[in-house]
Amino acid sequence: MVFCGGSDRNIWGFEMNELNYWLALNKVKGIGAIRFRSLLEAFGSAQQAWEATPNKLIEAGLGQIVLNNFLSTREKLDVEHVTDELETHNLTALTWEDEAYPRRLRELSEAPPVLFVRGDLVPEDEWAVAIVGTRRVTSYGQQVAEELATFLAHNRITVVSGLARGVDAIAHKAALKAGGRTIGVTAHGLDMVYPQEHRKLAEEMSAQGALVSDYVIGTPPDSVNFPPRNRIISGLSMAVVIIEAGFESGALITAGFAAEQGREVFALPGPIYAPQSKGANLLIQRGAHPLLKFEDLMDALDLQMMSAHKTARAALPSDAIEAKLFGLLSQEPLHVNDIGIKAALPIEQVSSTLALMELKGLVRQVGGMNYVAARETQAEYSTGAS
Repeated sequence: MVFCGGSDRNIWGFEMNELNYWLALNKVKGIGAIRFRSLLEAFGSAQQAWEATPNKLIEAGLGQIVLNNFLSTREKLDVEHVTDELETHNLTALTWEDEAYPRRLRELSEAPPVLFVRGDLVPEDEWAVAIVGTRRVTSYGQQVAEELATFLAHNRITVVSGLARGVDAIAHKAALKAGGRTIGVTAHGLDMVYPQEHRKLAEEMSAQGALVSDYVIGTPPDSVNFPPRNRIISGLSMAVVIIEAGFESGALITAGFAAEQGREVFALPGPIYAPQSKGANLLIQRGAHPLLKFEDLMDALDLQMMSAHKTARAALPSDAIEAKLFGLLSQEPLHVNDIGIKAALPIEQVSSTLALMELKGLVRQVGGMNYVAARETQAEYSTGAS
């Protein structure tokens, strides 16, 4: 659900109409991350930008073509009901200002202003690795993709990929089979699944991870959409692993985005005569890490954040606010809005604190912004308090 019943705010603290205006601006062809940010800086809010006069929009930097698109969209669009399609397709819309918007992605200059989500993104997804590669995968590539995704899942690392045939689907399925989390980034609106044979896989991923897209509902899987979406695959991840890829593979585009974003890039070495290995071998020649054993990848991740993550998960409530929120939780799910009311705290503070507590392993989100106390921690905390 996008909204909470009877409230004039959505579950992230936005007033409903402001979220509507973010969604409305996001529908204007030609307004990407840079123009969106400039409009917010010029007008102070999405609503003020949406309602601005043509002259003011020109002063804010819109060219004539984009202005025409803007005015045409504004004339046709019913802003009050722009969120209805989210409800219809059971999607969530996250913006830069939402606590739930992935931190790694938000830090990028090309981060999408609005990210559509089917399923749930959780704080643990900050520790993620992308596995991408060719659709025409060899048995060698399939084996490595399956074993790597399984290895990552067993180490509580989220597997990110593009839901495409071949390496992508293999990685998603292996992560699910191993009981791990996986995120699929699509190049179309989340009201559809492409390719269609991955419909069941997409449903499983939504239940055990998420599907995400920056394309508005109704956007078809056009070929021009695939290269830009790869920036989100790498943007969500700490590292990108290229299993197999030809010289013109989209996986190489993902590797390029990863390098620009400061992500680690690994590539699987392969036979020099195999077409599927030519792109991966080229990346290694240009400085990518050769994937010789999975522990090399984990070492790279450990150097950055994994040890801090494990330490954080072992912690108990570290301040009065965490203790207060923890005391309100049990094994019965409680919505974030109800937690805020019971704690008499601003929803923004409650959301950010719960996100940190989930990272520590104190609480779990069980869907729809409902939280429960982690059983083990609750027992330890209760014993210590008695």
